[in-house]
Amino acid sequence: MTADLLAPLREAPDRSALIFDVDGTLAPIVARPELAAVPAETRAELERLAARYLLLAFVSGRPGREAEALVDIPRARYVGNHGLELDPRAAELAPRIAAFRDEIALPVEDKGLTLAYHFRLAEDEASARRELETVAARAQDEGLVARWGRKVLEIRPALDSDKGTAVRALVAESGARSGLYAGDDTTDLDAFQSLARAELKHFVRVAVLSEEAPVGLAAAADIVVAGPKELRVLLARL
Repeated sequence: MTADLLAPLREAPDRSALIFDVDGTLAPIVARPELAAVPAETRAELERLAARYLLLAFVSGRPGREAEALVDIPRARYVGNHGLELDPRAAELAPRIAAFRDEIALPVEDKGLTLAYHFRLAEDEASARRELETVAARAQDEGLVARWGRKVLEIRPALDSDKGTAVRALVAESGARSGLYAGDDTTDLDAFQSLARAELKHFVRVAVLSEEAPVGLAAAADIVVAGPKELRVLLARL
């Protein structure tokens, strides 16, 4: 079944777009974001795909420049901050994000356009999440968007830009007629939905599962793989 779904992409690479999330999809989740790495075997497959396909792109929660440094494939597109980097309005709202950061006395990963409050290393995870629920409520009161991911609370401006709008823009820009998107977290559901609405002749949505996968990720996918290692096996079939 998997081979049948991939066949239209493999048979027409010059008309196909391959788009991936990064952390948890290509790079295994680690204790701290700065420790993440894309395995050499996975990077080798991505380099092969970059030379073969119309578009190879990465849409990450990280800033685009960090995603590019992590993946390190020259012939590829990188969009960071869950797609916000393609929205010119986001830069105008960055000061509001910075002001909110300064109001909250908690360690934070500041991505410029978004904030990430991680609790993976918390001694009491339940207590840390309760504290962040207060942060989420405060953000919403201030007109910002709070969204939960894998052991993280993301705070972002209230814009209708996400991984879905980024995927739609990348597909349209490339002129692709077929596409694939792979992801592992809540924000990747936006990309799944957008790919299905992109008026492509063929599309494939790949869920990269883990114990932390959001409800509905597998059900929304056409192919399910058990983590980044199994995704690498799928890449070899493209």
